[in-house]
Order: sequence, then structure tokens, then C-alpha cells
Amino acid sequence: MEADEKIEKISSQTLISNSPSKRIRIRPLTKASLVLRGTLVVLVLLTAYTFYTIDVKDVNFVQGMIGTAKNVKVMFLEPHLSHFSFSHALYQVMITLGLAFLTTVFGAIIAVFLSLFAAQNLSSKRVSVVIKGFAAFIRAVPTVLWVLIFAVAAGLGSVAAVIGMTFHSISYLIKAYSESFEELDKGVIEALQASGASWWQIVFQAVIPSSISYMISWTFMRFEINFAVAVAMGAAAGAGGIGFDMFMASSFYYDIREIGAVTYFILVIAILLEVLATQIKKRLKVNI
Repeated sequence: MEADEKIEKISSQTLISNSPSKRIRIRPLTKASLVLRGTLVVLVLLTAYTFYTIDVKDVNFVQGMIGTAKNVKVMFLEPHLSHFSFSHALYQVMITLGLAFLTTVFGAIIAVFLSLFAAQNLSSKRVSVVIKGFAAFIRAVPTVLWVLIFAVAAGLGSVAAVIGMTFHSISYLIKAYSESFEELDKGVIEALQASGASWWQIVFQAVIPSSISYMISWTFMRFEINFAVAVAMGAAAGAGGIGFDMFMASSFYYDIREIGAVTYFILVIAILLEVLATQIKKRLKVNI
């Protein structure tokens, strides 16, 4: 009996020691974790040093926060159009949407053909690396700079804005489309090649139909980005649209209430675009 009791005590102690709640997990310090922690520490020290050495002159931080809160309250709770009418604002919003739509359509058409050669399962590795590298270089430069670069040749206005935004949209969509093409199973492509299908038949009968939902999702996402960029280009490049009116209200005659009204216009359009994109995605899923 005593031997049985000893065996039961030993087995119970073993179970307790092996239970998940009693285990002590020690995560080893790897090179990546050390670099991450060091980077966070440096950023915290730089932030503290910046706040300590910044020259705020005679600005009172508390009064500045109170003034900001009052301006936000007036902007969003008391919106009012004083320098132009509602119909004019709606027309300017349509211009901004037109700029976003044109740049998205032009960029999507060109990006589809280039992304076919950028996908490694449809093209050679050298061609794919060249196209992806060129697209990465374009994406690294902000859209505003591309617009200003093209403005040297075309002049400030809607033409330079459309060319610059299209240029940046192409690079963005090449990455999105090519990655969706590369997710296609290699066995499908090999089976079509074995059956004698040409390269264009493989593209239009297998690659694009299997990736159409992803392509439309990425295209709508880029359309939303282009709408936001078109608002900024209206002020920065003189492209017109609602962005130019917001620039005039914020800097020329400084009407906070009008800025709030324009912001609501932009917000409503952004919500409508998101609802439209969601409905199209649902219909695509049902049809596919």
C-alpha cells in the first residue's frame, strides 16, 4: 500500500510539473528582437530630446489646445458655404471624381499589360525583375513630386495632375496585379501549355478570370487613393476641383466654417465610394 501511495504522489507531481500553466517560457534574445528594441529606445530618446529642446517661443501649450478644440468645434459643428454655392461645390466634387476616375482607368489599362510581363509565372525572371524594379522606383517617389515633374513640361493644371497620378497608379497596380497573377497554380498553366494553348489564351482563359475579383478590389482601392490625391492636387498643382476651393478657404480668405463644409463633401463621397466597392465585391463573389 505504501508503495502504491508513493507512486501516486510521484505521478501527481509529474503531472503538475508538466501542466501548461506551470511551464516557464523564456524567449531568447535574437538579433531581430535586439534591433527592434534598440530602435524603439532610440525613437523614444529622440522624441524626448525634441520636446525638451524645441523652441515654442511664447506659445502656451494649454491655450493652443483650447484654441484647436474651438476651431474643430466651429469647423465641424457650424459648417457653412459663404463664398460659393452648394451647386458649385457639387460641381467641383464631380471634377475631382473625374480626375480620380481618369487616372485610375488609364493606370489600370496600362498596368494590366505590364503586370502580365511582371508576373514570374508568365514571363522571364529578368523581365519581371526589371519591370518590378522600375515600378518600385516610381512608387518610392510621392505622387506630388511626379505631378510637379510633369508640370515642367505640361505646366501646372489638370494635365500635369492626370499624367503624374496615372504614372504613380501604374506602378501601384503593377505590384497588385502581378502578385495576384503569381498566385495562380502552376499546374493550371502547365496543363494549358500541354494542351497546346497559346500565351494569350492562357492569359484570357485562366489568369485573368481567376484574378478578376482581386484586380477589381485593388482597382477600387486605388480609385479611392486617387480621389484623395486629386483633392490635394487641386491645391498643389492647380488642377481645380474641390481641393482648390479648400485651399482658398484655408489660406486665402481663411473661413473655418467653409473648410468644414468642404470636408463633409469629401467625407460623403468617400463613404459612397466605399459602399459602391463593397456592393461590387459582393456581386462578383455571387457570380463567381
